[in-house]
Amino acid sequence: MPTNLSMHWDALIDDVRFGLEDHCAAKAGVRSDFRRDYDRLVFSSPFRRLQNKTQVFPLPGSIFVHNRLTHSLEVACVGKSMADEVAGALRLRYSQKPWAHKIDHIGDIVAAACLAHDLGNPPFGHSGEKAIATFFSEGAGNDLQGMMTDAQWADLVNFEGNANAFRQLTHQFRGRRPGGFAMTYSTLASIVKYPYESRLASKKGKFGFFDSEKDAFCRVASRLGLLRMPAEDGLVKFARHPLVYIVEAADDICYEVMDIEDAHKLKILSTAEVTDAMMAFFGEERQQKMMKVMKLVSDPNEQISYLRSCVIGSLVSRCAETFIENEDSIMEGRFQGSLLNHITDREREAYNRCNAISWSRIYCAPDVVDVELAGNRIITFLMEKLVAAVRYPSLNYSKLLLAKMPVQYDVNADSIYEKIQAVVDHMSSMTDVYALDLYRKLNGMSLPAV
Repeated sequence: MPTNLSMHWDALIDDVRFGLEDHCAAKAGVRSDFRRDYDRLVFSSPFRRLQNKTQVFPLPGSIFVHNRLTHSLEVACVGKSMADEVAGALRLRYSQKPWAHKIDHIGDIVAAACLAHDLGNPPFGHSGEKAIATFFSEGAGNDLQGMMTDAQWADLVNFEGNANAFRQLTHQFRGRRPGGFAMTYSTLASIVKYPYESRLASKKGKFGFFDSEKDAFCRVASRLGLLRMPAEDGLVKFARHPLVYIVEAADDICYEVMDIEDAHKLKILSTAEVTDAMMAFFGEERQQKMMKVMKLVSDPNEQISYLRSCVIGSLVSRCAETFIENEDSIMEGRFQGSLLNHITDREREAYNRCNAISWSRIYCAPDVVDVELAGNRIITFLMEKLVAAVRYPSLNYSKLLLAKMPVQYDVNADSIYEKIQAVVDHMSSMTDVYALDLYRKLNGMSLPAV
């Protein structure tokens, strides 16, 4: 079992709310505070806006494909199933511990974290993240570098949706309450896939919190007992909260399998190609049984839907088993890679094959690339205009544009870093439709109806 240099479930599962630490009180009813996190997200405006944010394929269309909202709901379903399997095994393992009842909350914590994991993503999919980052590293925002600290500049040139989600949930925007969404500490920690600051970002630009939220994450990490990891020059780096591995696996499973199903509906991939890829997850005996079931229906979309459910069910069980088998190394911060990296060879190879298909056939599909190109142009243009407005607010055009900014974004903040953050907050909250509409209006391509 875990050593002294280990995280502990008793501390990791904590229902105290961020920003409301002094207002803890038992609540009536059967809902736990973690379930309240889930419900709070469902009823929030940022979550609803995900319905008009691109997942991979263009929105809208005559053929329904996934958006950020449907993706998040599916990740929550898959994550809760996986977490419940893990919780069942942990409940037996720790049945004699006085805190064993806390294990029962794992499913609700993971479900809430899964709902929130994409909350900080800008419009137009992952290309939107890249467009914001490159506006500062390669575009008109590059001349701001000398006006900021190294940590602040690293936040911008490595802009990351996961870090932005933590900000959206914890930052006190103007007119809002302390603690942002006032989520429980455990839910907040469970969405941070990369628990280190932007100056430690990998080549892919991944990190977990902006410099403005560093103290907030350290508060969360300290309370939950997350392990502080070695980092050069005293930079901040922690081990992941163990439940992050479940959230990550659920996300990876959903986007991989569902992207392939969407590609089939759009006729980018044939029924035979998808059937072959999904059957590879199973042994010969299981394949024969699945083929019999598939013959019960003639609709190719229904056949692929059935295969998709089989693949997801299998991966959920394998990832749950992997978590339980590697609990010690996870709790001690030694576990390397994702849960999917450590499942059985056949299923891991089948998953990697699906990933290769996605990169070679889906993410480079003309419609997908068209969204990336258009999204990049729209975001870059809007960033140029909005950043210029907060830098030179006395100009007439700036006054007109800033008047359209929602009041919760502090465009009159004391530092240039905070002003730019206000722009990025506004930009990342936009839906695809809103960003396109604003782009057209600012270019004189559309006017309000008279």
